[in-house]
Amino acid sequence: MPYPRIRIEDAAHHTGEPVEIAGWLYNLRKSGKIVFPLLRDGTGIMQCVAVKANLDEALFETLKNLTQESALILRGKLRAEQRAPGGYEMDVEGAEIVDRVPESDPYPITPKEHGPDFLMDHRHLWLRSKRQHSVIRVRHEVIKAVRDYFDSHGFTLVDTPIFTPAACEGTTTLFEVNYFDDEKVFLTQSGQLYNEADAMAFGKVYCFGPTFRAEKSKTRRHLTEFWMVEPEMAYATLDDVKQLAEDLIVFVVGRVLENRRTELQALERDISKLETVKAPFPRMSYDDAVKALQARGSEIQWGGDFGGPDETMITEGLDRPLLVDRYPTQVKAFYFEPDPDRPELALGVDVIAPEGYGELIGGGQRIHNLNLLLKRLEEHKLPPEAFNWYIDLRKYGSVPHAGFGMGIERFVAWMCGLEHIRETIPYPRMLYRTRP
Repeated sequence: MPYPRIRIEDAAHHTGEPVEIAGWLYNLRKSGKIVFPLLRDGTGIMQCVAVKANLDEALFETLKNLTQESALILRGKLRAEQRAPGGYEMDVEGAEIVDRVPESDPYPITPKEHGPDFLMDHRHLWLRSKRQHSVIRVRHEVIKAVRDYFDSHGFTLVDTPIFTPAACEGTTTLFEVNYFDDEKVFLTQSGQLYNEADAMAFGKVYCFGPTFRAEKSKTRRHLTEFWMVEPEMAYATLDDVKQLAEDLIVFVVGRVLENRRTELQALERDISKLETVKAPFPRMSYDDAVKALQARGSEIQWGGDFGGPDETMITEGLDRPLLVDRYPTQVKAFYFEPDPDRPELALGVDVIAPEGYGELIGGGQRIHNLNLLLKRLEEHKLPPEAFNWYIDLRKYGSVPHAGFGMGIERFVAWMCGLEHIRETIPYPRMLYRTRP
């Protein structure tokens, strides 16, 4: 009788049935004439029970001496077992060894403690561990939830280019690339500028892709390559951005709690700290935030941008993210609309996560007046010819518009309770790491 192949995560639908599972040996326990192979298949871990009396002797000996991460297919009947990982076990009736890892060159990641550099050097293998598996599945859930939110709220996905001719956030953090015929282009810092053009065509849009920042930073919050989702809305203001940011965060956190509790538990995440993330979020102005930080001992002065310690300090005691708006224009990018009542302030907002995870979202209202945009480009010493198409947007039907960017990796770090952002992306790129 053939054994239909199933995934471990679907075991509950096949109790009592003969099935086969293809995967890799995660671990192996032995007890006399019984062997307990732990099989992983990418969707979960299944404890299997191989009894010597029920198997060919040669096969039993092969299973008994199998090495970690050997590839194999196990066949047998499933049964419920509350004490087993995932709540189900397989009574092994047959097996096929697809590839045995040799003892002479064993799997390098063992149950012993390894340092972070060793694990990062073996990132391509470290992803197989239960902890890393849990992180990446939470990442998957966050990305899916983000897409579902925008797709169900009238936004159109419009992809923006990776190669760009001009800076978005500033010229000092660009990766320069040699293009054809000695032309210089840059890896994108953000899809926002193109997204503004898209919003003028479609009304509400978002882009979602990799972005690059050549910051020589070694903090636990920074990567040189990361993924960012960026919504942009025509006929929108700063207040619309704040409402959208709050709604999105509540939606995504709720989806993670709904679908990834098992992974959060495997990561030993304090789930109660995510269950309190409900609307409304606390809000304060930059002016008030500076006063609050100074009262708590920060040396920040009005006009300065918040550093990581400031972001941690300002959210102490909060059980949900904080919205801080109206930063000085001098610490914001050239495209921010000034506050009409106080032109020295930008109509921008940062959404800062509690527990020391820093800025999740940054955005605001964009300049829609042609003359003001030209003035800002000059003040920031940016060449107008590189922004001709962007300037066109202010000539042909310009309207107030607004949007933001949300980095996926920081959001995942917060969801998972991770100390360092490097675990939130399959293959992190940092100041001194480009491999594997």
